[in-house]
Amino acid sequence: MKNSSPRKRRLSEAELLGMSADDYMNDVQLEFFRERLLALQAELRENSEETRSHLRETIATPDEADRATQEEEQVLEQRIRDRELKLLHKVEAALRRIADGTYGYCEATGEPIGVGRLLARPTATLSLEEQERHERAERLFR
Repeated sequence: MKNSSPRKRRLSEAELLGMSADDYMNDVQLEFFRERLLALQAELRENSEETRSHLRETIATPDEADRATQEEEQVLEQRIRDRELKLLHKVEAALRRIADGTYGYCEATGEPIGVGRLLARPTATLSLEEQERHERAERLFR
């Protein structure tokens, strides 16, 4: 028996960018970003499991040079895992914002972040202007 419901066609980035400002964060756009974030979430979880598995497979070696190389590789893998874990938390927060209706709007000003910026960084919480202001202030107070 065939599925009678028509399958939804995926929106391209070009179509997304070509939409009118009145369409900003409508259901179609929100679904586009939700799917993108879910794919990123799955990729990050898979990478995390691979890293954990690889770190568990470490074999002790008596050679000091081999052991040093192995330890350096583990440190690098751990750094990557930590960065991916931070990104995973941002992805999950973005998915919560989609669910609560605040996705795509600057958390500081309430203004639209913009489709282009969200395509580049789907976890963005600040508009480009607000992000630049934040980074300038951060440099001043370091």
